[in-house]
Amino acid sequence: MPQNPPEPQEPPGAPRLSAGTLSTSDIAFFVISAAAPLTVMAGVAPIALMLGGIGAPTGYLLAGITLAVFAIGFTTMSRHVRGGGAFYAYITQGLGRPAGIGAALLALVGYLGMSIGIYGLLGSATVETVHALTGTEIPWVPVALGGLLLIWYGGYRSIDFGAKVLGVLLIAETGILVLLAGAVILDGGPQGLSFDSFTPGNVLVPGTAGVLAVAFAAFTGFESTVIYRREARDPGRTIPRATYAAVAFLGLFYAVVVWAVIQAFGDDKVVQAATDDPAGLFFAAITTYVGAWAADLMHILIVTSVLASLLAFHNAINRYGLALSEEGVLPRALGRIQPRHRSPYIAGLAQTAVTAVVILGFALAGADPYTQLLLWVNTPGMIGLMGLMLLTALAVPCYFRTIRHSEGRLRTVVAPVTATVLLTVAITLIATKVELFTGASSLVNGILLAVVPTVFAIGIALALWLRRSHPSVYENFASRDDGPSAEADGRSADGRSADDPSVMETPTPSLPS
Repeated sequence: MPQNPPEPQEPPGAPRLSAGTLSTSDIAFFVISAAAPLTVMAGVAPIALMLGGIGAPTGYLLAGITLAVFAIGFTTMSRHVRGGGAFYAYITQGLGRPAGIGAALLALVGYLGMSIGIYGLLGSATVETVHALTGTEIPWVPVALGGLLLIWYGGYRSIDFGAKVLGVLLIAETGILVLLAGAVILDGGPQGLSFDSFTPGNVLVPGTAGVLAVAFAAFTGFESTVIYRREARDPGRTIPRATYAAVAFLGLFYAVVVWAVIQAFGDDKVVQAATDDPAGLFFAAITTYVGAWAADLMHILIVTSVLASLLAFHNAINRYGLALSEEGVLPRALGRIQPRHRSPYIAGLAQTAVTAVVILGFALAGADPYTQLLLWVNTPGMIGLMGLMLLTALAVPCYFRTIRHSEGRLRTVVAPVTATVLLTVAITLIATKVELFTGASSLVNGILLAVVPTVFAIGIALALWLRRSHPSVYENFASRDDGPSAEADGRSADGRSADDPSVMETPTPSLPS
């Protein structure tokens, strides 16, 4: 039976991440916060209404269903491949080391792109909030750099500190949207409540492709549940539960909130209202149905929503950096753990430094924080993360063909193959509608789209170099086991006792070189 290659040895007594710290709700807070629900709704949902009309809520439901199908194979894989590398570990086991190392580089660049771009949003959202509330104009660069230091400190502290902070911020930002939706529903709107948003005639319209592209982007970050495996309590259960909870919550929440805003204006008037003032649509609705004080509060909570998203991405990137340093792909120093807070603090310092350089570079070039720093840097990151989901969906059936297991075909073949098709469609929609996300010229869009395959190709080239120059690093890549799994406490993935003869042993597959 093939055996795992030896793992890198850690110094005796070296501090480790805080095992068994995060509950299902803690992990869900991290990944839902990364999606920034309030910012997505107030800032992006009006575009979906402009594109697809009153059928826009269904687009969010369809995106959620697609990602739930992906999550079936994704979480099944997490029970068998238990390394801290998440995406790249799964892709390595299913598609081989070159693809896995390419995926590792793409994951690191993708998450960094998402995070760095959002600092542009932090700057622009704070400037707009201060102007709306006080009439004062402030520069965006000090805001972005101040936020960067705040996020660094949050990542430096313990993971449970981050979970508590994100829990409070997430409850606040979703609470204001619940308040808006509840007020509209209780009032009934100007024309009474209507469910025409969910009828085929309003869903299957020419703008549906654009709506779906926007909707898929709204879920970015949900897949990062598996990154917290080492710090999760009973990860064989908490990781799948948090993943499904995040997808279900986001899909339903987005659909209900967008539907409620449609009711606030009426089916026949909401598209024009969104077209006339997309940035002010949600503020106008909450002012009418709740009060001006709620609109002021929403301005403030958009800023905290962005901060919550940044902290969630910062923690995820730190753990990817930690995992890759342990693999020997990145410098070992990035794997150092802060003894008191048990956080990967050197990875956090490196991430903060890189982000500061990019922010200052855009500032010196006179770039706009929203239309250039956010949209140009964020968009390749988003597409890269969706590409990783596609590669993971492809890897699942390939992996389970090589091992003996007790999982059903629904989890190991049907769901991942279906997800592969659906994600291919989703990525195609986003790539063909990329101007919705960037507002840039064809040349700029072409360059931004080329980033993802270029980074992946560089990663494959790195893999081939490692195979030739550092064969031990290459052979050990993605071999770490950060158990326990469902099987580790005497149960199979479906809850059967390990003594049940139908529960088969899962050997480590031989990877293609």
